[in-house]
Amino acid sequence: MLAKITVADYMTKRNMVTLKENANVVEAIKQLLSHKITCAPVINGQGKLVGMFSEKDSMKVVLESAYNQGSAGKVSEFMSTDIVSVDADASIVDIAAKFKDSTIRSFPVFRDSELVGVVSRTDVLKALVNL
Repeated sequence: MLAKITVADYMTKRNMVTLKENANVVEAIKQLLSHKITCAPVINGQGKLVGMFSEKDSMKVVLESAYNQGSAGKVSEFMSTDIVSVDADASIVDIAAKFKDSTIRSFPVFRDSELVGVVSRTDVLKALVNL
């Protein structure tokens, strides 16, 4: 039964938080905190995904601030650009396996080359308990 559930069934699509690549990094961290999310897709001026900004990336900002006595910078300076994405029609079981073998906590979700959502470890667990 679980194998028939797709990523699209549980991904975050409405109210998906995205960040602009030229956004202030401290404001981006505030966005993560205020929405209680661990990461967000970063988009360029054309609306294309160019990276992911996560709590882990935020730790780089903390360290930079501690060493340089400042916390200015753009999201593009700290985001991860090695993007691992998943297809909206992929099985939630396949994504669970992908999470098991990765330190990444959320994946951007695509359908026909378009960013349509984000799926997290929590989303996969929700699929399991909703059976």
